[in-house]
Amino acid sequence: MIRSMTGFGAGRAHAGTETVAAELRSVNGKFCEVRVHLPRDLAGLEQVVAKIVKSRLARGVVDVTVRREVPGAVRGATPAVDLPLAAAYAKALRELREELGLSGDVTVHDLVGLEGVLSLADTTPDVGPAAEALERAISAALDALEEMRRREGEALARDLSARLSMVEKGAATIREAAPQSVEAYRERLAARVAELSRGVPVDPARLAQEVAFFADRVDVAEELTRLGSHLAQMRALVAGDAPAGRRLEFLVQELNREVNTIGSKSQHAGIAAQVVELKAEVERIREQVANVE
Repeated sequence: MIRSMTGFGAGRAHAGTETVAAELRSVNGKFCEVRVHLPRDLAGLEQVVAKIVKSRLARGVVDVTVRREVPGAVRGATPAVDLPLAAAYAKALRELREELGLSGDVTVHDLVGLEGVLSLADTTPDVGPAAEALERAISAALDALEEMRRREGEALARDLSARLSMVEKGAATIREAAPQSVEAYRERLAARVAELSRGVPVDPARLAQEVAFFADRVDVAEELTRLGSHLAQMRALVAGDAPAGRRLEFLVQELNREVNTIGSKSQHAGIAAQVVELKAEVERIREQVANVE
């Protein structure tokens, strides 16, 4: 069954001490566009994430948001103590105490707040376990996303099938009305010629020739045959498992082309009215097909 391009999925995975959570949101798009939002220390894995998503989704704009749940209060940094500087501070404070005749001794609390004694040093994290957890989280989120897109696709398939049936019904109505159009033209032409000839007998052969020219000019059999072929192809695509959005979009354009041609050829009021209905139905089909992967 066809799948929709809209959906949401979330996943969470562990690897060693690493825990990674991922969320995927997808909307309509002509191609598969992946926008990845990663923590700074996992930024190098952006292409890996995009490749995983594109291996499973054919179309749609997909936003990937990843959160790394690292234990501890400080991520990607460790505290560092400048011992020589701290010793120099301590010596200077003792000299100050003796010079001013102050009491007490220098403590750790006196030193840690002084500039440069304690700082945070950036470290290069080991992203191996995080990368493994990330891939698992993305895979789980894709499972959930694809399930939602599948359910949405089932609803799209039901709606499209019903609308294709409406177009088939309209095409059948036009096929039945087409001969009536030629017969009506023959009667109008005969009456008009009789009126203009003022009682002079009408040449049946000439009248038949004019009617034949008209019938050839308004014949829509080829258009109806192609219309039926397009509808059959669309039904097969809707029922299939492969991504079908682009092919369905092309076939909708062809449906519209055939309907417009039928409308331009027809001079029958009933057919003209049916063409208007078909155009409206094809437009509704086009709007729905825009959601198909």
